[in-house]
Amino acid sequence: MGIFNKFSFIFLVIFLSLSANAEVQRHRFVIQATKVKRLCKTHNTITVNGMFPGPTLEIKNGDTLEVQVVNKGRYNVTIHWHGVRQMRTGWADGPEFVTQCPIRPGGSYTYRFTVQGQEGTLWWHAHSSWLRATVYGALIIRPREGKSYPFPKPKRETPILLGEWWDANPIDVVREATRTGAAPNVSDAYTINAQPGDLYKCSSKETTVVPIDSGETNLLRVINAALNQPLFFKVANHKLTVVGADASYTKPFTTSVLMLGPGQTTDVLIRGDQPPSRYYMAARAYQSAQNAPFDNTTTTAILEYKSASCAAKKCNAPTPIMPSLPAYNDTNTVTTFSQSFRSLEKAEVPTDIDESLFFTIGLGLNKCPPNFRKRRCQGPNGTRFTASMNNVSFVLPRNFSLLQAHQQGIPGVFTTDFPANPPLKFDYTGNVSRSLFQPVPGTKLYKLKYGSRVQIVLQDTSIVTPENHPIHLHGYDFYIIAQGFGNFDPKKDTSKFNLVDPPLRNTVGVPVNGWAVIRFVADNPGVWIMHCHLDVHINWGLAMAFLVENGVGELQTIQLPPPDLPIC
Repeated sequence: MGIFNKFSFIFLVIFLSLSANAEVQRHRFVIQATKVKRLCKTHNTITVNGMFPGPTLEIKNGDTLEVQVVNKGRYNVTIHWHGVRQMRTGWADGPEFVTQCPIRPGGSYTYRFTVQGQEGTLWWHAHSSWLRATVYGALIIRPREGKSYPFPKPKRETPILLGEWWDANPIDVVREATRTGAAPNVSDAYTINAQPGDLYKCSSKETTVVPIDSGETNLLRVINAALNQPLFFKVANHKLTVVGADASYTKPFTTSVLMLGPGQTTDVLIRGDQPPSRYYMAARAYQSAQNAPFDNTTTTAILEYKSASCAAKKCNAPTPIMPSLPAYNDTNTVTTFSQSFRSLEKAEVPTDIDESLFFTIGLGLNKCPPNFRKRRCQGPNGTRFTASMNNVSFVLPRNFSLLQAHQQGIPGVFTTDFPANPPLKFDYTGNVSRSLFQPVPGTKLYKLKYGSRVQIVLQDTSIVTPENHPIHLHGYDFYIIAQGFGNFDPKKDTSKFNLVDPPLRNTVGVPVNGWAVIRFVADNPGVWIMHCHLDVHINWGLAMAFLVENGVGELQTIQLPPPDLPIC
């Protein structure tokens, strides 16, 4: 056996042993209107399979998912598998008009993809208008057969999905805001596993209960599925040990409070080390934008020790103990928390950078167009809200998806001149001149060569208001090598870069009035949107997309589109 054949043989044996236990899991998601009663009122809510939240998918690292989505609702829909790398399977990523046209009412589409090299908690959600307010669920990826967690095996595992509920149809809420140019109405409740909890009207009968037993160590898989709000999360009298985030393991650290931006997940261990009783888990807003209205309510679930449950006590259960949550604007707590994350292993951070990019992110105001009536310009001082990256407010195409246009060479759908730097340098976090409040609309992509090593400085601006923006990149995980406040200064801030064990995430909270630096290798060809995960900001254009070119050979080339890909 020649040396090459020997290596090929060894590789084949490894490949077969890895794939031997890999399964293909098939699911059917029916998008349908379902009667859902919350806060005393029944709504015809869009759900998956009549479930709210939607079904939890449980797979192993290496498994393939085939999910047939059948649209029996009245709105266009797509499903995004948030955080899944989608290597060469961009057609299954899901953002509407980016990688596919929407699934029309009466239509269907099957998402097929393999999850490789990721373990922990991800989630799936609609990526069309504001449907993800109710169309979402957990995606749990366990280690391969015969492998274990890098922490003691928990006795039980519970997904904790933090959500946001409107006592209205969320699609009407966003449509009204688009009509008026004002900010959309804030939500009426937050939820834990789709239940608002004891502090809201007509809700306490259904409050989510999470069981625990004295001496147990359990795993909570916390997901922020809220539409527009970063959230603090706390369990009364219990410490939480963070062991993973966004389906990457972290060095364990202990904290009494979590903060998750929409899109982020955090895996925590909780020990049953308190007197057996009932304890509230609670979540409420982290609100970093000053003077902006927000939902200031608190959602609760109950951590219940078995011996304190109704069954054990003939239903004289004690009133749960309430945790004290941070102040709404407690940025210091957020900073301490986000700076505690480290990758479990030494990280393979790209060092020789091919593409050094600098993106400003933030809000803006459009002057009222001359043909608009006053009622269509209800933003500050008779304007309309907008948002942008590097002064480009992202506009989605309507007749083709970006990936389709790229693959088929359809002209006139997008350009590839997204700026690598802000078109104008200014004091980003200072007092910004009103002349810089109005961005330019456009469908501009940034081209990346296959394999290029990319660094992006994400810089918040104080245009309209500074704010913590959860920025999510599709198709990739990235290392967060530094974060800070004020304007990024390459002279002094590069010394803060962690190139040893930075956390690997798919969504980064760019600090309010600050910056974050991320790095990744462009090893996944396709069109990948990067956007703020506050949905109100996506509607306003706080997004851009990368066009990652194919490399050499089949394994560096995006697959052909599936035959059932929806047409526009």
